[in-house]
Amino acid sequence: MTVDDTKYWLWLNMVFGTGNHRIWEIMSFFQTAEEAYASLTSDENIVSLNEKELKNSAEIPLSNAESFIANCNRRGIGVIACTSPEYPKQLEHIYNPPSVLYYKGNISCLKTELTVTAVGTRKATAYSLKAAKEICSELSARGAVIISGFAMGIDLACSMAAAEIGRPTVCVMGCGVDVDYPKQNFAYRDPILAAGGVFVSEFPPGTPPISPNFPKRNRILAALGRAVVVFEAGTRSGSLITANLAAGQGREVLCLPPADIFSEAFVGNIKLLRDGAIPMYSASDVIDCITFRKKQYTAEAMPKRAAENYAAKTLTNEEMTEMMKVLNGISDEQQTKREISKAQLPDDLSEQQRRIAEALENGPLHADELASLLEIDTGELMTELTELEIFGTVRSLPGKMYELIR
Repeated sequence: MTVDDTKYWLWLNMVFGTGNHRIWEIMSFFQTAEEAYASLTSDENIVSLNEKELKNSAEIPLSNAESFIANCNRRGIGVIACTSPEYPKQLEHIYNPPSVLYYKGNISCLKTELTVTAVGTRKATAYSLKAAKEICSELSARGAVIISGFAMGIDLACSMAAAEIGRPTVCVMGCGVDVDYPKQNFAYRDPILAAGGVFVSEFPPGTPPISPNFPKRNRILAALGRAVVVFEAGTRSGSLITANLAAGQGREVLCLPPADIFSEAFVGNIKLLRDGAIPMYSASDVIDCITFRKKQYTAEAMPKRAAENYAAKTLTNEEMTEMMKVLNGISDEQQTKREISKAQLPDDLSEQQRRIAEALENGPLHADELASLLEIDTGELMTELTELEIFGTVRSLPGKMYELIR
């Protein structure tokens, strides 16, 4: 990888948008990002572009990407492309991997085979916080790198459990790595960096923490850990989404048994355990789980085969719909009344997501029929449909049917 390679990938992000799967559609025609740049800026471009893409490719010079990288470097922010040696291997096999990552700190700590993503609610009980601190501290002491979303509550407790014993932790942001979010956590950045940790994001520096960023961020958070551990998930916990994404990516999902089976604070824990998550009583449970999976599957075969094994653990369409309703605070009555016309589709949908929504304009369709109609991979379609459900744009029906929420 050369420095020039990164600038071409960054230029593609500037033209098509951060995290836009369109970048990978374009790259299917080329061997390198430099080739893509040369073609897209020539009079003999072989790829069909829409009006906005044509305008961007003509008006955004490569020097913009070069200047952006130089500015990031001056501010101590690293920029790597998916072809860089520093790029985390865990992200290479997921759907729509980030083509460019920004980081502040020690990105090489992600090279270990023992990575654990820790998630949980912001308003955690004393029981869950104690378990999070003790288990993550022991995991860190035994060589694991803890990954979190750097939110208040469980996330911060897990990351600081590592930092406090001088071990690295990875914080995956839903905003730029230079943005102080959440504000309450600002004081914890320096100790995390001093312990060899790193802040990572696919969003460029300066990007604010707007809501659509977080579902996109969660696919990275779920993928970076060889296992995902859930400490506390209530009725409206986004941890359920991260756990479901992790299972679909072939990761192990472990869950802390609830302190009180009648408490609403642990509704998500109970649901995950019923759906097949592994009960977690100690750090040894997590390490043994990762070690066993590593021996059972090669790194290449793991994503596909593990996903097959997790078929019984992932949420059904009906369960996912109900979960999304709860996460979005939507009652059955409200869900029935919601109206979204073609003109009212969210502005921040990707082109692929907009195609899916528009295909459902005339009524519900089966997932296989949608995939055939739009000529996209079924796995890619299901990921996009999950995001569209999170956005409240579509909902699933029995029998893998999907409809636009009107």
